[in-house]
Amino acid sequence: MKITKSLFHAGVLGLSLLATGVMAAVPAAEADKLGKSLTPMGAEMAGNADGSIPAWKPMAKNAGSVDSKGFLSNPYASEQPLFTITAKDADKYKDKLAPGQYAMLKRYPETFKMPVYPSHRGATVPDEVFAAIKKNATSTNLVSGGNGLENFDTAVPFPIPKTGVEVIWNHITRYRGGSVTRLVTQATPQPNGSYSLVYFQDQFVFRDKMKDYDPANPGNILFYFKQKVTAPARLAGGVLLVHETLDQVKEPRSAWVYNAGQRRVRRAPQVSYDGPGTAADGLRTSDNLDMYNGAPDRYDWKLVGKKEMYIASDSYKLDDPKLKYSDIIKAGHINQDLARYELRRVWHVTATLKEGQRHIYAKRDFYIDEDTWQAAVIDHYDGRGQLWRVAEAHSQNYYDKQVPWYALETLYDLQSGRYLALGMKNEEKSAYDFGFTATTGDFTPAALRQEGVR
Repeated sequence: MKITKSLFHAGVLGLSLLATGVMAAVPAAEADKLGKSLTPMGAEMAGNADGSIPAWKPMAKNAGSVDSKGFLSNPYASEQPLFTITAKDADKYKDKLAPGQYAMLKRYPETFKMPVYPSHRGATVPDEVFAAIKKNATSTNLVSGGNGLENFDTAVPFPIPKTGVEVIWNHITRYRGGSVTRLVTQATPQPNGSYSLVYFQDQFVFRDKMKDYDPANPGNILFYFKQKVTAPARLAGGVLLVHETLDQVKEPRSAWVYNAGQRRVRRAPQVSYDGPGTAADGLRTSDNLDMYNGAPDRYDWKLVGKKEMYIASDSYKLDDPKLKYSDIIKAGHINQDLARYELRRVWHVTATLKEGQRHIYAKRDFYIDEDTWQAAVIDHYDGRGQLWRVAEAHSQNYYDKQVPWYALETLYDLQSGRYLALGMKNEEKSAYDFGFTATTGDFTPAALRQEGVR
């Protein structure tokens, strides 16, 4: 059941007013820190005092080998865990864990563990993206009460954020290669570990990578997304099309679905907020995809600050093409022997449902990696204030293409004992193709009928 949450107190209201201003851009003198005391992405260049978090050092494009299917070798394969966090010693590390991670350790004391490895800060993007980010720092502004952007270029509008909503916009717009086509799978295991797979073929293109993009008239589109279900047979042929907008208050997201059984294309206004996720068996909302996506207008956003935390990083072991999906999917949670955690600095942002707005999640706590602006962990609370779902992303650097992204997204339901794992590609014929090209004509409702042939 949907809930309505009321929140009006001085602190949050003040932060909300900050987020509605159009002065999000920083002065040139502050932007000059980028590439000096700050990385070109906006993270602290230096490591921490005891050296457990190193200084930023971008990975080389040849940091490892690439096989014939595009899978990357693990540059850190020889490393062993420094230690492993278990339910028995979770309290010792609690200050560096999200409440959701701590809850998972306690819910699955015999099987959920967090092997902690040496930290590496190698995430990087192409030089032209760094240049766009620095330009954004002094020119991009919030509009529509913080729910849209103006004067935005390519990725990361606020590398030196001052408010929570700016951090969230950095996650929403972060660099993901510009364009990609990929074959990925999704599992929604029962509490006993039994599962079936759903197979997706995704196409994802930011506006400036479209062949017919006109920089003089960029419009309000942020990116185009098309997702085709290829298996199982009962779902095969269904296609989802999304036109994601920069200002979703001015122009809401447009979405369509092609139903293969009916051979019809229909508008899909439910593909937003807490509408059900595609073929997810009720285990995720539409805005759970990519950890979080869509318009931020239903929440009040508070920037709590930065902290050190153990997050799943450099997840090459989990993405190994030698693995079978059955090696990864286990009862209650994924196989944590395949996980790798590192100590990193994260931005902590809380989202609390606004007065009069509706969503099944009354509150969300975001922990966002400073080096990539990717959400690493998101804790979701229900209308009673109880921790309900824990999202954890296992990230890696696609170093050959200079793209930080996820190898696997997980969303654990603490109440039902079920979970969703999305993004596995270990058994597929190819890894991500970041060279995908398209035109706007490929992302029209009319094009869905061709995509949806079984």
